[in-house]
Amino acid sequence: MDDNKLYKALLKSQEERRQHKAQPGEARSEEQFRKERPFAGTQRRIPDLGPIVTDAADHRPTVYDPALSLGMIANPKPWTQQQLREKKIIYPGMPDKRVMDAYRELRIQLRNRAGDKGFTVMYSSLGNDSGSVLTAYNLAAAFAMDAHTSALLVDCDPHDNALPALVSSKMGSGVTDYVADAKVDIKSILYPSGVDRLTVVPAGTRVSHAVELFAAARMRDLMQELKYRYPDRCIILNTPPIRRSTEARILERFADQIVFGVPFGDVTAETAAECVDAVDPQKFAGLVFQE
Repeated sequence: MDDNKLYKALLKSQEERRQHKAQPGEARSEEQFRKERPFAGTQRRIPDLGPIVTDAADHRPTVYDPALSLGMIANPKPWTQQQLREKKIIYPGMPDKRVMDAYRELRIQLRNRAGDKGFTVMYSSLGNDSGSVLTAYNLAAAFAMDAHTSALLVDCDPHDNALPALVSSKMGSGVTDYVADAKVDIKSILYPSGVDRLTVVPAGTRVSHAVELFAAARMRDLMQELKYRYPDRCIILNTPPIRRSTEARILERFADQIVFGVPFGDVTAETAAECVDAVDPQKFAGLVFQE
């Protein structure tokens, strides 16, 4: 495939959409989309383990068991629709149907590409600046909208402080803290997002040594644990911009699929092609053009 032609075609399509006035409307569940493959674990019987015990102080589960689905984790502080609109987070029935449809289509393509198994998607911007976490969050939210699955957003961009504004719960320790300190356990870095069936793991407070921490064996163990404990989970791994960070290249090894964000008008076709060629072609899933 000619990457230059593909890039120009997408640019033209993007410009046409910008010129087209949005028509108000509600995205409805009965809208027809391409059929998605059934996701792993949807038919798996979960044994009755009794009620989930929660800590009244922070509402996080104190029971951490491989048989418990993330979909059972409480969402103590759900965002309202007004708050979701203000934060530009997608939700069922949102007025801008085109945005919802775009994320649904992306979800369908990624799931169909993965087949009948859980998978991890790495999302990284081709631009020079951080700021990919909102798109990564919305991609995770799109998977969380499916009642048969749950989603986990793992933020691995310690240079971007945008995630706390998207999460309804106060966050503390994160990925880098877990990797650096063996006393930190996994359940202490999982936080309800404000969106049903979507849990987040922040990047953490240790920024200066992030490269070394992401390359550590404990980081590998963390990703394996997050991936294999829950068969009904899709993991979205948000990373710093791949063109200017070593972190993204290190984190690539944990991904089953890779999606690049292309800031509109900021990346040339040649640059995009170079970045695509630099990653495993079996993992590269596509480009997301951002206005």
